Amino acid sequence: MSSSSAMVRILIKGGKVVNDDCTRRLMFTSRRHRPAGGEELMIPGGAKVIDESFMNATTVDDFYSGTKAALAGGTTMVIGHVLPERNESLLEAYEKCRNSADSKACCDYALHIGVTWWGPKVRAEMEKLVRDKGVNSFQMFMAYKDMFMLRDSELFQVLQHCKDIGAIARVHAENGELVSEVRDLLGITCPEGIEISRSTHRAITIAHCPVYLVNVSSMSAGDVVATAKMQGKVVHGETTTAHTVLNGMQYYHQTGLMQLEKKNTITSVVNDTLNVVGSDHRPFTVKQKAMGKDDFTKIPHGLPGIQDRMSVIWERGGKMDENRFVAVTSSNAAKIYNLYPRKGRIIPGADADVVVWDPEGSKVISVKTRCREVILTRMKVCALPGVPIVTISRGRLVYENGMFTCAEGSGKFCPLRTFPDYLYKKMVQREKGIRSTKALRPSHGGEEEAHSCPFTI
Repeated sequence: MSSSSAMVRILIKGGKVVNDDCTRRLMFTSRRHRPAGGEELMIPGGAKVIDESFMNATTVDDFYSGTKAALAGGTTMVIGHVLPERNESLLEAYEKCRNSADSKACCDYALHIGVTWWGPKVRAEMEKLVRDKGVNSFQMFMAYKDMFMLRDSELFQVLQHCKDIGAIARVHAENGELVSEVRDLLGITCPEGIEISRSTHRAITIAHCPVYLVNVSSMSAGDVVATAKMQGKVVHGETTTAHTVLNGMQYYHQTGLMQLEKKNTITSVVNDTLNVVGSDHRPFTVKQKAMGKDDFTKIPHGLPGIQDRMSVIWERGGKMDENRFVAVTSSNAAKIYNLYPRKGRIIPGADADVVVWDPEGSKVISVKTRCREVILTRMKVCALPGVPIVTISRGRLVYENGMFTCAEGSGKFCPLRTFPDYLYKKMVQREKGIRSTKALRPSHGGEEEAHSCPFTI
């Protein structure tokens, strides 16, 4: 495994090396010794998302404390979300985030950019970000009316442009118009108003490129993804740590007008309907969350989750084996974002991002165990089995048994390449099955005319 020549090499004795497709007992040879018990697992470092601001609220974490929390939880690569204001330059928002992150990040990171408005300038800046800045993914919102939401016609054009430049199209599928109507006409001001606003099927129907659905929050939305996959569509779904555990009852008002779906998304993760578990890591204070106490549309979305993401999935996975665990927490994300096998796999020549995982160990989630004091979820105090005891990033020991050995700003920005095979090869194969034929239809004059009609075989 590759690392800097100035770094000492690390020996891990005993245990098993786990990738998404195989498990092997293996010993690394080196000068530095780090013993591991016979049943400890060496897994690829996790890869997922961290955000700094959202909906006019700045998170408690920055790239320093956020990436420290990631390393403590076994995540060695984060993909930050740059969210420009409406009419703000995408390039300027990107540069602002890079200037902040480069001096703070403790682990490797990349960026994806929100497309919060549409026009010729945005089109040109997307091309420049892909060509010159190492960005290969963009996120569009069907929600947040008058803030980030794109109309269907705009979304269609952005998705087409993503296909043209080989980018990954991330879509937040929620009906912003309906959310507004639920609030204004039905008078629902609590978070259960989100329940009837899902637009998973609509997003998949509009998309004519590989689409990556974010924040999939229910079994019913997962079922829509599963149906689309069975139809041969190139669709991938990401749920979050919180959605695999919570089912909405934690904020649901029992006298509300709607019947809540009382299921979380972990089953969809286990059965391969959803491909990735992210953190949606946005730790806000109680005061910030209270901005939406009288109007759920003003609640800044997100929870702290990056430090506990992998332990939560290990505990909640049930029938998930160790290889599937690696897939949903690391390898699948690396494949989708064109980082694999450099990230997401333990093999010679990869980036030497390794986590020593103790499947029998446990930890308690509480404010005292956080890398920074933040508001916690309803899982405020609970014990979780399965913990990372050592985190190695690019061959450097950066975390061991609660102690950090990494410096602020020691992480590196990872430019991402476009046209990931994991998505676009499937798209090419699918389009080979689409051909144009001539369908005979009556013309206005009564005679039959041939019209081009593409169909899938």
